[in-house]
Amino acid sequence: MEQDCWRILIVEDDLRLAELTRDYLVAHGLRVDIESDGAQAAARIIDERPDLVILDLMLPGVDGLSICKQVRPAYAGPILMLTARTDDTDQVQGLESGADDYVCKPVRPLVLLARIRALLRRREGAGEVEGTPQRLEFGALRLDNARREAWLGEELIDLTGAEFDLLWLLAVNAGRILSREEIFNALRGIEYDGQDRSIDVRISRIRPKIGDDPVLPRLIKTIRGKGYLFVREAAEEL
Repeated sequence: MEQDCWRILIVEDDLRLAELTRDYLVAHGLRVDIESDGAQAAARIIDERPDLVILDLMLPGVDGLSICKQVRPAYAGPILMLTARTDDTDQVQGLESGADDYVCKPVRPLVLLARIRALLRRREGAGEVEGTPQRLEFGALRLDNARREAWLGEELIDLTGAEFDLLWLLAVNAGRILSREEIFNALRGIEYDGQDRSIDVRISRIRPKIGDDPVLPRLIKTIRGKGYLFVREAAEEL
């Protein structure tokens, strides 16, 4: 899908900020709509299915976390959460509610645009790269990158887009330790700041979904001081 076809929905009650953001994104080739009413946002996201949603965390009435949880079963597109606070709690709650990424306010328009493009490119994919498999099987665990689906036996695993991307990255590099820096750069296209917890949160959510033990994991192991390792042998025993 070409960039000028990407449709963005901004859910933000600060109309002046939303309009400034819309004007900047439109100037860079995106199609943008605004929804200022949190109570109407979920229905609009599900009905219109924009390519990406920019969702403010702090909305009057129905907040961003509630909206995110409500739409996730029916909407698979990327959700970029905006938060005015920088503490871990807001960020972790956003990720756990199904957001794919988050940006702290005030955000520079250029940074916001870069995050949007990274999420959309990840979703659309760059097609099959020569030598890179599009399907992986490890015992009962099957991953299909073309369809962006993961199965455990006959059960489709409920993964957000960001969780699938992380699981696929780990699985396609099975047997090799990936540092947080490598993962962060591969998935978000920016440098790891040493403090972001999004990778750790997603790992903790993925483990039980693929039959791993959250307390004593065997499939996705934390290698202290180094990063994460997808253990092929353990996965093949599923």
